[in-house]
Amino acid sequence: MNQIVDYRRISSQDFAALGIQSLAYVKPVLHEGEPAFAVHAADGTLVAMTASRIAAELLVRNSELEAVSVH
Repeated sequence: MNQIVDYRRISSQDFAALGIQSLAYVKPVLHEGEPAFAVHAADGTLVAMTASRIAAELLVRNSELEAVSVH
């Protein structure tokens, strides 16, 4: 049976864990002065750094996660 959750009253810790099993964030960054793309778990943990967005998205998909862009 599905449980109804009131997300307006969710704790910060529970909010950070939302999507942790299914989402990863791809964010453009500078790494050692060069453009790069950081891949973060849903809780913000840095998972990988790549030189291209395509490589970052492939890494996410190969991990069976859904990529979400962060600007």
